[in-house]
Amino acid sequence: MTLLENWREAAYETERDEKSEQAFWVEYFNKEKGIYEQILEGDEPVSGTVKELAEKFDVELSIMVGYLDGINDSLKTPNPIETMEEDTMVSLNFDPEKLYYNMVAAKAQWLYELPQWERLLSAERRKELYRQQKSSTTVVKGKKIGRNEPCPCGSGKKYKHCCGK
Repeated sequence: MTLLENWREAAYETERDEKSEQAFWVEYFNKEKGIYEQILEGDEPVSGTVKELAEKFDVELSIMVGYLDGINDSLKTPNPIETMEEDTMVSLNFDPEKLYYNMVAAKAQWLYELPQWERLLSAERRKELYRQQKSSTTVVKGKKIGRNEPCPCGSGKKYKHCCGK
């Protein structure tokens, strides 16, 4: 089994009571927050093997794998997370705007409200990205076609005698 499969099994498929489940995620989210605080403060992209990064950020290997799974869509060059092993070289070279947008999408308020964002993105840009993400999930219904109006398909017939049948 790959590292990612082990992580996903431990995180999503292991049977735990509600209290244990909550404790698992609280611990994970606290460690994830600590990693984000460190990488958002740095000026250079972080890279190394999965094991080296776990040691660098002082987290278990499985937590690092979960973190890599979560950030992968926000990286400039995605890591080979499906096949990675302890000695696989990975990079955390993230696109700040994409990462912020994805954090808003994940409803990870404890991450997109970190003070470290202030030096990476202006307040106006963060608000704009927040609005973009929120509006991207809003469903807007089109104008309802009346039964006696011309059919939008272009046939020239009334809607009730064409596509509205």
